[in-house]
Amino acid sequence: MTMKPARLLDQSFYLFMTLLIAAIVLFGFSQTVKQNLIDAEPPRPALLYAHALIFCGWVAFVIVQSLLVRVRKVRWHRTAGWFGFALGCAVIVVGLWTAVVMSRFRITHFHGRGAVPNLELSFYDIGAFAVPFALAILWRKKPESHRRLILLATIALTSAAWARFPPGWIPRHWFFAALDLLVLMGVAHDLVVNRRIHRVYMVGLPAFVVCQCATMYIILSKLPLGVRIANAILR
Repeated sequence: MTMKPARLLDQSFYLFMTLLIAAIVLFGFSQTVKQNLIDAEPPRPALLYAHALIFCGWVAFVIVQSLLVRVRKVRWHRTAGWFGFALGCAVIVVGLWTAVVMSRFRITHFHGRGAVPNLELSFYDIGAFAVPFALAILWRKKPESHRRLILLATIALTSAAWARFPPGWIPRHWFFAALDLLVLMGVAHDLVVNRRIHRVYMVGLPAFVVCQCATMYIILSKLPLGVRIANAILR
């Protein structure tokens, strides 16, 4: 590949990835939004609507930030970053709060069906977002690390969307693999443009896989310790 196509790929990659993530989120949640949010019966807690708004707001924010970098409005990008910091913190706080409230909602209205797995999976998702988000803030003056960490954090939020894809599109319990394919796209980008893999992916992808496997093991095996901790939180 000549330098010009490689440079074009580098400039457009993050905008493309954020748009792809938005498409995945819209398609995934469109499969369940009517019965679980719009016409939900029984009606869902108001907090769930706030959670959905903040979640969509984060995806929209990263698209705008990627677009600002693409058109070289770096100063605007940095100024908007403070709003992004507040929004990212809201994703974490409201996400954890919603996980507890919705798991208790399942106990009250659905005889506890799925309450514990829902809590465990939600806590993993928020943790997988929070760690790269925090590192992105810490390394905000290191653009190459910062933008990859923000991408990792945003990819981590897609697991719920992947899990809602129509049956048969993704093998049962394998939605994390679809998420990891997005990270591998970042790895492929690095190999094409830079001829090497950035350390964010070198550490981040294995960490994702290990924690995902551990989370699924805890959920599928109904690990007693995990169940006890979840029940203690829900009480």
